[in-house]
Amino acid sequence: MKITYKAVSDVGRKRKGNEDSLFVNPEQHLFVVADGMGGHAAGEIASKVAVESINEFVCLTGGDEEITWPFGLDEHISYDGNRLKTAIRYANRKVLEATKEKSEYEGMATTVAAVLVDGDTANLGHVGDSRVYLMRDGEITQLTSDHSWVNEQIQSGVISPDQARTHPLRNVVTRALGGKPDLQVDMQQHKAKAGDMLLLCSDGLTTMITDEDIARVVREAGGDVEKAAPALVASANAKGGEDNITVLLIRFDE
Repeated sequence: MKITYKAVSDVGRKRKGNEDSLFVNPEQHLFVVADGMGGHAAGEIASKVAVESINEFVCLTGGDEEITWPFGLDEHISYDGNRLKTAIRYANRKVLEATKEKSEYEGMATTVAAVLVDGDTANLGHVGDSRVYLMRDGEITQLTSDHSWVNEQIQSGVISPDQARTHPLRNVVTRALGGKPDLQVDMQQHKAKAGDMLLLCSDGLTTMITDEDIARVVREAGGDVEKAAPALVASANAKGGEDNITVLLIRFDE
């Protein structure tokens, strides 16, 4: 399966700095988006530590050499699934270590949405409210479920998804790297078909435009990742750009 991708990260219209980070390792077919939180630019540090640590562990486990798995192996998921899950947990440990380096780093944290691809198999791992979407045959499906206060309210029927997009507490996450030492990572595995696209994004995109808007922008770009990714960022900015906006678009072809 041939993979093409385009990654764009933008500060948006309202923020002074960009606390999002993204990372692509084409050799390992690793794609990561992280949205940092914390004052004094600490969120930027948290997200940067996270994406770099995930890449570090994935690279360590990409060969035949014997390595120590710090959290053991989950026999319910594939080897690549274990690589990604453990990489995210390892990154959580690294973010927690970094919080102790300076007083202004205390309390910093970050979301993560990551994909590790092997052939036509995409392993997905996520923590927080950064999302992964599947676009197939012109339709869009949100694959991840936000670890956020507003999503809990949606699941309970208290508010609607439209209300959540503008809710004052929409940025409150219930799970993040840098929170607890024993981090729970949600894992999935998906088989890709030719023409499929995966979108990894921070909430700076999804609080500004709807899923239907995302699908429309990608369709109007003809499924071309080079055109669609910056067009998605431009659409979010056109609606106000209230947060940093990060988009990582992956396309699968024969």
